[in-house]
Amino acid sequence: MKLSSISQVAQQIINHSASQQRILVAICGAPGAGKTTFSNELQHLLTSGSSSLSTQTIAMDGFHFDNDALAQKGLLSVKGAPHTFDVTAFEDLLKNIANQQQDLWAPAFDRNLEEVIDKALCIKQDSQVILIEGNYLLLKQPNWGNLKQYFDISIFIEVSQQELQKRLVKRWLDQGYDLASAQQKAIENDLVNGELVIKNSHRADIYLAL
Repeated sequence: MKLSSISQVAQQIINHSASQQRILVAICGAPGAGKTTFSNELQHLLTSGSSSLSTQTIAMDGFHFDNDALAQKGLLSVKGAPHTFDVTAFEDLLKNIANQQQDLWAPAFDRNLEEVIDKALCIKQDSQVILIEGNYLLLKQPNWGNLKQYFDISIFIEVSQQELQKRLVKRWLDQGYDLASAQQKAIENDLVNGELVIKNSHRADIYLAL
């Protein structure tokens, strides 16, 4: 299904939530697609107005392996690739969320520090909608492919390659990289991962162009 606005996406989730106590919503797309901004706006729509669904957001980025571990394996230069995440721990969290009997704790990733913050978010037992954002939520690869079973709705954000590159270069510039280094990181790592996501993900329920 192709939708043209975030309000339409919110309505789909509201309609779906009427039939069950909790739903898990995957928000995926290439690096730089705007998943975090979209998730924040969607959460605001779902928690306001007549629907008033209690909603929380967690990010796949909280499951980055730490820099020391990546450096020891020679993987620090490709941080952000699928094999630089602890997908097993991520799946364990999704499984617990889907069957949640008590409050749970989830990690978060601090982009400025480039570090994972353990137990950064308390996922409340009574939350009705859990938004889960990340690049590889629908990826057709061993272990990653297991995640799809936990999502009641999946959303894929579509952005042009040109716009992705523009956003990614700006992201690295904002973190203090010079233009040449920012372009190199965007082109040689982020956009490579983005192409993997675009070409090798399971079909989503909803596609939204931003």
